[in-house]
Order: sequence, then C-alpha cells, then structure tokens
Amino acid sequence: MSTLVYQIFLICAFSATLFPPSSCHDHSRLHKKHKALFVFGDSLFDVGNNNYLNTSTGFQSNFWPYGETFFKRPTGRFSDGRLIPDIIAEYAKVPLVPPYLQPGFNYYAHGVNFASAGAGALAQSYQGYVIDLKTQLGNFKKVEKQLRHKLGHAEAYTLLSEAVYLIAIGSND
Repeated sequence: MSTLVYQIFLICAFSATLFPPSSCHDHSRLHKKHKALFVFGDSLFDVGNNNYLNTSTGFQSNFWPYGETFFKRPTGRFSDGRLIPDIIAEYAKVPLVPPYLQPGFNYYAHGVNFASAGAGALAQSYQGYVIDLKTQLGNFKKVEKQLRHKLGHAEAYTLLSEAVYLIAIGSND
C-alpha cells in the first residue's frame, strides 16, 4: 500500500514538469492558450470541499490553525499553508484551483478541485462523511458536460485533452 501511495505522490510531484516556464513561450500565445488543472484525491489535495459537506469537524479544516501561515485565514486545506496543487498552479501561472463544492463557482476553464479529506479509492472509506473517488469522477463528468455546453465540443475537447490531472488517493482505504 505505501508503495502505491509513494508512486502516486511521485507522479503528482513530477506533473509540474508538464507546465514549462513561461519564459520559454511567446507571451501573446500564453493569453490565448492556457492550461486547466483538475484535482482528485484526499486531504493531501483537498482545498475546501469538505467545508461544504454536512460532515463532522474531524473531516473539515475551516478553523484555526489551518491556513494561518500563508492565507492568514482558514481555507479548508489540511495545512497551515499551501498544498501541492496550489504550488503547481502557481508555477503554471494559473489561478489557485477552487473546490468544486464552493457555492457560486461554476467557471471551470482553469480547472477545479474535487478532492475530499478522508476520501479513498474505495467507496466504503468513511462513507457518508466524504466524497469518494467514484463520486469525484462523477462530478468531473458534470464539469465536462458544462464545459462542452459553454465552450463548444471542439474547444472543450482541446481544453480537457491538454489539461493536467492530479490524483492522490488511497491512503485512507
């Protein structure tokens, strides 16, 4: 099990290399063509989805000391600073990817974060308290449909096929 988690971590850590530094590109092209970041996982990647669930506080982090150092307020991250998806987004010069369940958020062209602290690859992991991987993937299907509707099939296909996908899950199973 720990070998699998380690391999997933390595994949995620090196996914940052998929975003070349902006100095290697024509800046006019960067504004026309951006990358999206879609994130699936557990507490290592959850940026606040569990804040919007009717779950116990053991699965939420919207109180101090979480977020204290970097954001100066609780954000729903199980950290007092940034998480790996935040660092990758910053490196790629894309906005921080918001939680899928954030009320009022429905602009997915830069990506979205589906991760849920306590989630597992198995639906039985903390069932009823968190968003399991199967549900996260179902939510992605909804986003995919919405992107096709807003952008058209061709542009949505290009955005999704060139997007970066981060997945780190399974340590709670």
